[in-house]
Amino acid sequence: MRPERALRVGIVAACPFPLARGTPVRILRMAEALSERGHEVHVVTYHLGSGVVAPAVRVHRIRDLKFYSKLSPGPSYRKLLFVDPYLQALLRRLLRELQFDVIHAHHYEGVLVGALARRGLRLPMVYDAHTLLMTELPFYSLGLPAGVKRAAGVWMDRHIPGLADHTVCVTETIRDKLVRDAGMDPQRLTVITNGVEFEHFNAPQQAPPPPDRPPTLVFTGNLAEYQGIDLMLQAFQRVLPRVPATRLVIASDTPFDAYETLANELGVRQQIDIVRSPAFKDLPAVLAAGDVALNPRVDCDGIPVKLLNYMAAGRPVVSFASSAPGVVHASTGWLAESGNIQAFADGVVTLLEDRALATRLGDSAREYVSKNCRWSIVAERCEALYRRMIAA
Repeated sequence: MRPERALRVGIVAACPFPLARGTPVRILRMAEALSERGHEVHVVTYHLGSGVVAPAVRVHRIRDLKFYSKLSPGPSYRKLLFVDPYLQALLRRLLRELQFDVIHAHHYEGVLVGALARRGLRLPMVYDAHTLLMTELPFYSLGLPAGVKRAAGVWMDRHIPGLADHTVCVTETIRDKLVRDAGMDPQRLTVITNGVEFEHFNAPQQAPPPPDRPPTLVFTGNLAEYQGIDLMLQAFQRVLPRVPATRLVIASDTPFDAYETLANELGVRQQIDIVRSPAFKDLPAVLAAGDVALNPRVDCDGIPVKLLNYMAAGRPVVSFASSAPGVVHASTGWLAESGNIQAFADGVVTLLEDRALATRLGDSAREYVSKNCRWSIVAERCEALYRRMIAA
């Protein structure tokens, strides 16, 4: 059903857009779903990006900056000092020309850009909190000690979300930490989870695996330190003596070089297949080829996109509990105590040996995302929040 009055929404994407990873995917699908509800959606973003955007979504880019080509996630001084000012200037001009009804800013850089650009204007702004810097910032190399990065992350979590009128949290974990650790007013926080392209992962139509295929584990995504790749490899070492023929497929565009030594020392390298990260249209087939999907990340306040993809594809998931919001142990996935490598390995072996349990968990996971994590649901909830803010 189309809304009673179409809104003009300005989405600030302080990142490459579009791009096949977490935050840019959330921005893209949210923008497209809002557009499908009849709203006029404008994405204000960097000069970088790779992928297709629906024609109804209007993309505004800063000029091509030859000195900046970073596509990987994470902050940088160059982005903050030299790229984001161009984004602010572009947004300021568009605010005057297009007169948005609301700004929806992503990333801390996005809310900083939005706060500066809307000075002197009576215009509501939403900040979209995908993660917390108190957790994530220590994983990035900024030339600072880990303690300093952690303290800086805590300070920013306490002060920067308040620059917006309202904060959208992708998980209850983020909401609770912003209330408890950052002292935010719960009335200024709303949980709107991530979505997933449910129909794309049409599990019932996927062909069954060939009978001679070895037991296969699958991991998709980048290989940044925070992903817990080292923990996954150590768990895999403990799986192999119990299910010796098992293969681990890692689908990523990140070079595996940083983990080659560890994989060889653990004696598991010969059982690992490194493949290119598939195009999105091919992702269901890659996931269907795995018997168990792995999410070895320990520290994650948000929702890993890979986790929702796994669940939408009907794959049984083994994950550390701290990075699997919404997953119920032995119901929609198998959860291990965070950081407990043996428990993670035990979960993998359990699902490889009990195929009926694995199938039941995969089916339940798919049903969960069908009811809770479609992008149309995300857009409907965002629209309701916009209208409340505009009315206020």
